Amino acid sequence: MKKKLLLSVLICLGAIATLRADEKIKISASEQDAVIYVDGKPSGSSAEIKIDKGSCVSVKIVKTGFLTENLSFCDKKSAATIPKSLFVELRRDDSYDASLKIDFANNDIDVRTSKSEADAWRLMNQIITSQFDIIEITDKETGYLRTAWAVQTFKGNTIRTRIVVKLGGTDPLYYKIKLISEQSGEAGTSPKSDERFQEWDRVLRKYEGVINEIQNRLK
Repeated sequence: MKKKLLLSVLICLGAIATLRADEKIKISASEQDAVIYVDGKPSGSSAEIKIDKGSCVSVKIVKTGFLTENLSFCDKKSAATIPKSLFVELRRDDSYDASLKIDFANNDIDVRTSKSEADAWRLMNQIITSQFDIIEITDKETGYLRTAWAVQTFKGNTIRTRIVVKLGGTDPLYYKIKLISEQSGEAGTSPKSDERFQEWDRVLRKYEGVINEIQNRLK
């Protein structure tokens, strides 16, 4: 009788251990076309995740125009209780809403002009300084100009923007102008941390017209 009772207890304990080893959570997001990544692998717009006892999983929820959500779940004694289900309300990315995708971002644009070199240089400087507070380098003799980084911080991103002008040729006279737009993917990034920025194919709306204005006024 005692052996049977002991066997029953062991079977029950084994069932409990198995249940704990198969901890599960079902995750869904507010945006139906968001993509949920589990340990780096995409699993669609919803996911039922198995978490083995003593292990952790990382979850990332991604949708263009929204802030990326990074979550972690661990089936460990010291970890927080894992809910059976979780609904994640994605937050709008305010840097996305304050910008637009433009083909000329981070590309050299040739701007030809019929004006004299002196007049073209003066006019370009006037337009650029109306948009950017600080000119970092300017050399009229070589036709080179570079603004300092203009930085704007958002809830989940830091954007830095600058303009670089190079003399392309003198006969005919033209300049190569590049509007550089970069993002860090984090709030509050120092503009000096070059390694944390990468090119962004979007431009803040405040700078969207600067290239067109230079093109139109230098004709």
